[in-house]
Amino acid sequence: MITRFNLRVYAIIIRGEEILLADESINDFSFTKFPGGGVELGEGIMEALKRELMEEGEIIVNEVEHLYTTDFFQPSAFNPAEQIISVYYLVKADIHWPEYVSDQSSTGKKHLLRLYFYPLVNLQAEHLTFPIDQHVLQKLRTHI
Repeated sequence: MITRFNLRVYAIIIRGEEILLADESINDFSFTKFPGGGVELGEGIMEALKRELMEEGEIIVNEVEHLYTTDFFQPSAFNPAEQIISVYYLVKADIHWPEYVSDQSSTGKKHLLRLYFYPLVNLQAEHLTFPIDQHVLQKLRTHI
C-alpha cells in the first residue's frame, strides 16, 4: 500500500554527442540512472537539483530547461510504500572531468557512485535501470 510520495529531480546533461550517466551501488543494489536524487523537506526543486549535482560530482549548473515530470504511477524500487514523482531537466553545466568516482557511504549504508559520459547514440533503454529513466530517454530522443 502506497503511503507517501517521494519527489526526485534529475539532470540530463549532454556534452557533444555524449550524455552523463551515473552508476550507483547502495548496499548490494547496483543501478544506472541519470544524475540527481531526492528533494529534501523545505527545499525547492531547483535547489535540490543544484545540491544533488554538487554533491554527486561537483557539477555547477548554468542553465536548465524542464524536460519531463512523471505522468504515470511508479512505485519506488527501494520502498514499496512510496510513489515516485520525478522531474527531469535538460542542464547546461560546468564539468571539468571525464569521469568522477566517489564513496558517498554513511554510517550503516554503503554507497558508491561513478559519473561518466556515454555515447548518446549507443544508449538504449535497457542500459537504464529504472522505468522512468527509460521513458525519459525516449522523450529525449524526440526532443533533440
